[in-house]
Amino acid sequence: MEELGRRERKKLRTREALIDAAFKQFAERGFEATTVEEIADEVDVSSRTFFRYFSSKEDVVLTFHEEQFSRVVEALCGRPPEEPVITALRHAIVNVAEAYERGEGGIDTSRMQCVLEMSSQSPSVLARSLEHAQKKQSTLTRILAERMGVDPDDDLRPHVAATMATCAFQSTAELWTKRPDRFPTLSSAVDEALALIESGVNFPAHPKTP
Repeated sequence: MEELGRRERKKLRTREALIDAAFKQFAERGFEATTVEEIADEVDVSSRTFFRYFSSKEDVVLTFHEEQFSRVVEALCGRPPEEPVITALRHAIVNVAEAYERGEGGIDTSRMQCVLEMSSQSPSVLARSLEHAQKKQSTLTRILAERMGVDPDDDLRPHVAATMATCAFQSTAELWTKRPDRFPTLSSAVDEALALIESGVNFPAHPKTP
């Protein structure tokens, strides 16, 4: 049993070392220019070992998204049951983003920004991210439906709420990477975006002057 625990700890250390090496290479060389071989060499393992942990270098980037989503789901499930769904989502997402910004999520702000930039700028990372997004949205829809006490097969509202929140986060994160002068932190940008949805998004039109 002790030997099994030792092996698992070694595997976890190797996985974390590969992630660290990958992000070091991404920062220095850029995502597209970095190869799996270079990541593996940084850790002194073979490419074959790399593929025991990740199916591609895109999946290294997406480990952050998966961890982030798991934390949001955990935070959402811990919100008071009487909170409306968008309010609960807003608090959950912003709290998780703030924790990362404080360094409590095991990842620093510079790496978080690197992930978001790669997710929006690299076609291969974006494509992979979109593949994962559908599964996340289905999970979020189910959780919101349970919170509302409705059947998602009959009620559109949890689908709409999950879609709005997901799109708001993605578009806001992209804007944040382009306009750090407008938004000091990702959490403040997301908070503003979700507050807009929370207050109602049927914005008035601006009439054209003759």
